[in-house]
Amino acid sequence: MPDMNTTNDRLIALVRSQGLLRPCDLTEHEIPRVSLTRAVRRGQLERIGRGLYGLPGRQVSEHGSLAEVARRVPKGVVCLLSALRFHGLTTQAPFEVWLAIDNKALAPKLDYPTLRIVRFSGVALTEGVEAHVVDGVTVRVTSVAKTVADCFKYRNKIGLDVALEALREAWHARRMTGDELWHYAKVCRVANVMRPYLDSLS
Repeated sequence: MPDMNTTNDRLIALVRSQGLLRPCDLTEHEIPRVSLTRAVRRGQLERIGRGLYGLPGRQVSEHGSLAEVARRVPKGVVCLLSALRFHGLTTQAPFEVWLAIDNKALAPKLDYPTLRIVRFSGVALTEGVEAHVVDGVTVRVTSVAKTVADCFKYRNKIGLDVALEALREAWHARRMTGDELWHYAKVCRVANVMRPYLDSLS
């Protein structure tokens, strides 16, 4: 039998380091899953949602839902409207978390937060992805320039007006360079679509 205090201490330390914890995260640390139930019963942890645990009374930022999604779907990338909101480039507050996943990946099923899945492939999924820490959790988010290019690619889903607003906001705030934007326009195969709008900025 492992020492209960030592196991519990390791569990709490793990939650502190990762922000949020899933039961499957315990395996590599050789912590039995029953430790989660006991810690919840003692009030040391709280169940945030299905299969997700955190410290009680933890500080949750306005982007807390992104942290929850990142722990549940580690290979997903926050994109489009959710990335715009994260970067402060839109006045819209999407009620869903827009998440890019691989073309062949199984769509994750979450009760909460609600997901809006977009399928990317190849470099469109892997390039222009930044790691940000939100509420102690590492969240993968498309960069400003990649997000703007994605908005033009998916303008039929989100609206051309949203893509143009993002382009103007990011450009005037100098959040990206012309070279970065042009690079991701080519990655997203929207260089011809974006060219007249880019010309109007310069």
